[in-house]
Amino acid sequence: MSMTEAIGRMQGIQSMIAELSRPAASEANTTALKSAASTSLATGTGNGDAGSFTEALTAALGGTNGTDVSSLANSLGLGGTSPIGALKGITPPATVPAAGTATGNDVVAVAKKYIGVPYVWGGTNPATGMDCSGFTQRVFKDLGVEIPRVVSDQMRQGTPVASLAEAKPGDLLVSFGGDHISIYLGNGKAIDAPVPGKTIQIRDAWEQHSNLTSIRRIVPAGTAS
Repeated sequence: MSMTEAIGRMQGIQSMIAELSRPAASEANTTALKSAASTSLATGTGNGDAGSFTEALTAALGGTNGTDVSSLANSLGLGGTSPIGALKGITPPATVPAAGTATGNDVVAVAKKYIGVPYVWGGTNPATGMDCSGFTQRVFKDLGVEIPRVVSDQMRQGTPVASLAEAKPGDLLVSFGGDHISIYLGNGKAIDAPVPGKTIQIRDAWEQHSNLTSIRRIVPAGTAS
């Protein structure tokens, strides 16, 4: 469940939270809220990119009603970090751009959240591991952008970029005829899920004319920092 989805689910129980924050709130309301909040997290995909319940609840409330969210979450038995959010190497994006507004810089920021997730061939779930195209698909999905599952299809998405010299942060680098895909970070760096036994990592962009098959820009170009 992405952070956006988590926030959406929390918004659905805002009215009950407001009731609970009143001194006269009944035990029945407390029970109902706990049930709704638990369901909101339990019905996620279990993909490891939901943060703590408190963080999601804070986002849903918008921090405007004066409710002590941490105390509220703890009183419901849902405080702290969920088992999903506690997975090593997985941290939800601090903010998620509105659909259609993501840029290459957003792609880079989200991709870095998955550093340390293991490579697993055929994997698409950051809780267990991802392969190169599972990783790139996940990054764009977190930003509300759908791209196909496999490299052979991903390399046909977006618009082509003529050369690595013209690549911008967030562009996809396809190499070895479509056997591998990575995300360009700018300044000669890339990030990818490399091979079995390794984890998602930032590296020097070794892609060059002899092995670079295609460069694709899925969202508006980012700027190198």
